[in-house]
Amino acid sequence: PAPWRLGPWQDSWTPAAHAAAVAAVRDAIARGDVYQVNIVGHAAAGYTGDPLPALARLAALPGARYGGTLHGPGWALGCASPETLIAVEHGRLVTRPIKGTRPATPAGRRDLLTSAKERAEHVMIVDLERNDLARVARTGSVRVDELFAVRRWCDLWQAESTVSAAPADGLGLADLLRAVCPGGSVTGAPKHAALGHIAALEPVGRGASMGALGWVGPDRLDLGLTIRTAAADGNLLHLWAGGGITWDSDPAAEVAEAAAKAAPIRALLAG
Repeated sequence: PAPWRLGPWQDSWTPAAHAAAVAAVRDAIARGDVYQVNIVGHAAAGYTGDPLPALARLAALPGARYGGTLHGPGWALGCASPETLIAVEHGRLVTRPIKGTRPATPAGRRDLLTSAKERAEHVMIVDLERNDLARVARTGSVRVDELFAVRRWCDLWQAESTVSAAPADGLGLADLLRAVCPGGSVTGAPKHAALGHIAALEPVGRGASMGALGWVGPDRLDLGLTIRTAAADGNLLHLWAGGGITWDSDPAAEVAEAAAKAAPIRALLAG
């Protein structure tokens, strides 16, 4: 194969268009349509050579609980996700939503811990995840095991919570996936209303991103949310990044946050 070469990234929207989408979500919140919407942008870059070694490098990123590749005829994807969409651990359903990001500096950690906006956004998603699990859980078994724990992922601080529940008797895989997909941290609240705004505002589809990667077996279920994920078709490498928008969101800051999330992935893929 030809040597690996990654061309320049072309964003599917401009920073101004991204900021306008954030402003549109704030307008929807002001009307009472939604409380929060996660807006995701997309970028693509041409390449030559075999994309699999570049995609495999993602798995080595610090904090990549769900790191690896999948590939088939004409496509491949690499994932470095730190976020648990749904797992079964010691007989309980477990999800670990991540919401809230700052640069991995002492000041960034302090800012994340003291930000009322980030905490409100995070708690909103935790409540959504509690509701999702309650649909398939034994009555009264849903609990928040950990709330707003700040952990480091690569060059970022991120806030994570753990929500768990005992599964209802006879719960099957299909009903569980219907209850939790798509993940609350990449959609918004209320979830179905947020999905309508996502479809109207985002420049392209989410493709392999914001789905799930992991293991399903008779005695094991462990699926990570495909954030920090890149995908290759026959000609282009694709990457997605975004964040949750609330009434307190600043459009310019949200554009900068999405760029910060994508930067380590872009650097690693370039090699």
